[in-house]
Amino acid sequence: MKFTCLSKGGGFHFPPCHMLSVSGFRILLDCPLDLSSLAIFSPVPIALEAHESLDTDSVVRKKQKIEKTLDANDLVFAEPWYKTVKSLHLWDASFIDVILISSPMGMLGLPFLTRTKDFSAKIYVTEAAARIGQLMMEDLVSMHMELRQFYGPEDSAFLQWMRWEGLEVLPSELKKIILGTDCEELGAWMPLYSAVDVKDCMRKVQTLKYAEEACYNGTLVIKAFSSGLEIGTCNWTINGPKRNIAYISSSIFVSTRAMDFNFLGLQGNDLIIFSDFSTLDTTENMENDNTYCDPVTSSNASDDLYNLEEIAASLLKDDESMEEMEKLAFICTCAFDSVRAGGSVLVPIDRLGIVLCLLEQMSLLLESSSLKVPIYIISSVAEELLAFTNIIPEWLCKQRQEKLFSGEPLFAHVKLIKERKIHVFPAVHSVELLTNWQEPCVVFCPHWSLRLGPVVHLLRYWCSDPNSLLILESGDDANLALLPFKPMAMKVLQCSFLSGISLQKVQPLLKALQPKLLLFPKDLRCKIQISEANTIIHYSENETLCMPSSKESTEIDIATDLASQFHWKTLKQETVTRLDGELFMDQGKHRLLSGFRQADSKQHRPLLHWGSPDLKRLLTELSKMGITGTLKKVMDSAESKNAAGIIDIDDPEKALIDVRETGTVIITADENLASHIFKAMDIVLDGI
Repeated sequence: MKFTCLSKGGGFHFPPCHMLSVSGFRILLDCPLDLSSLAIFSPVPIALEAHESLDTDSVVRKKQKIEKTLDANDLVFAEPWYKTVKSLHLWDASFIDVILISSPMGMLGLPFLTRTKDFSAKIYVTEAAARIGQLMMEDLVSMHMELRQFYGPEDSAFLQWMRWEGLEVLPSELKKIILGTDCEELGAWMPLYSAVDVKDCMRKVQTLKYAEEACYNGTLVIKAFSSGLEIGTCNWTINGPKRNIAYISSSIFVSTRAMDFNFLGLQGNDLIIFSDFSTLDTTENMENDNTYCDPVTSSNASDDLYNLEEIAASLLKDDESMEEMEKLAFICTCAFDSVRAGGSVLVPIDRLGIVLCLLEQMSLLLESSSLKVPIYIISSVAEELLAFTNIIPEWLCKQRQEKLFSGEPLFAHVKLIKERKIHVFPAVHSVELLTNWQEPCVVFCPHWSLRLGPVVHLLRYWCSDPNSLLILESGDDANLALLPFKPMAMKVLQCSFLSGISLQKVQPLLKALQPKLLLFPKDLRCKIQISEANTIIHYSENETLCMPSSKESTEIDIATDLASQFHWKTLKQETVTRLDGELFMDQGKHRLLSGFRQADSKQHRPLLHWGSPDLKRLLTELSKMGITGTLKKVMDSAESKNAAGIIDIDDPEKALIDVRETGTVIITADENLASHIFKAMDIVLDGI
């Protein structure tokens, strides 16, 4: 087995990506896009107002301010390209056999692979994640096409920024995003795929339910288990003939909207690939704050856990989810203060679950007050996405599922839309929106990068209003994201949400799963001490690790009619038997079934012999066949259990049988005589 971490990602919107080779098959784990890199581009209409051509004077001016504070004119004025996983373009897509997608964000880069020549990999993703991911890709294409109208056709000079003379004059901060630290990431940039590419990609996807088995090529048994991070997100198990693997992506034990993290479904696997890098981001944020404490020394409670039930109870405490609900309540309070002051609120958050919870809490808060403030949702896929979230109870947490049985909507937005307290529109320029528009208001719209979609127009409209509020998700460079809209009088609230397993729960989780081998990120090694796994291997980006098979022997299922034919014999302290059937792989197991060979009453000739022949008995068997010979030399060694000697055959033809401790040699020019001698050997030797 080989494992390569292609990218450790960059938070919720850019999950990690790995390449795994097991049982002769190459498996790609997630295929995301680094949409945070869109920050290097200038959004419209800034590009039209401040565009500078790459003439000599412009180059000189940019070189003079290259190390100064960034401003809007330093951004790239061009139709955006999109950054894939930096090392993925170096792999031949035709050699990939399986792709496992853990979240909707992890499939945004799939069309880049599926549109390549000779791509034939099987893509597995949960039903909910597939639908949400498809809508996200379609919305991305729609927003890009709207932006592209401002830059003109493809034959324009938008590729100037990728030429070396264009890259050299860019500020170092932008150049690092484009090229990477070692200037190896330029090849990861690509023009966006089309709507046709998205449809073609989805045709190649096989959807699964949670815990549903999918067998690839009769060898690998693949299952998805809920991770709790978002609706439809999952972790994977891969069971093969030589190894059972569990892949843990970013997970949340208790969720307020999605099905909880089913970590018990990951038990019984000898290898665990831990790929939740969100703990590193959380640690960094906590270290910047004075509230951070060492997880190794502060998580002593995990040492007092003696059984699985106690461990599970400690992991499923909803302290974190309660804290997140309090955070959402605080966001709604800040939004209420802004609209009460006459300002509007802009929410470009793309986390579906967070948006649904914010809609519920914000609507309740506004309804309890005397303010009549409309809530707008603007997106090309908003209507379809909101409708989808109310027909998927099996993908939601127990509290949401209980609403189904009581006759209530799964989420409150269904009722609020009917009561016209929430208004859904496909575009910011739609006639219905312009007719219905009133301020102050609360607007939910894409895109969190602040470079695409309705957020660009609305942010330009409200950025000078000190009473308005922009709610951003922390984790990205807010200064770079807001650069085109400065100076800003608008208030900005940055929020962080649950994105994965907290450091305090990593150790109890691994204690519950008890893997024989653990692949753990090297970046987290100094953050937490792992002691439950028998063997720990730390991995880092672009490093290929080779691991031996965990099973020394291969298990095989044998048909009942064949098992009844067992005739055991002992060979060098091993008990063996001979069977005749057809061997094939099914559901990750070797199976031996009766073959279609015609029935033969004659006993099959042994394929394997062992031991040294008894020379006197051999002479007797040869004489029965009409073959006469003489035992010329017999040597009994006191130090050896075997006898050695030479049999000289003179009738019917000349032959020689030389028996030694290391082996027996038969020499004759007559094929018929050699065949008879071999039959005699069959009689005197043990064989199967």
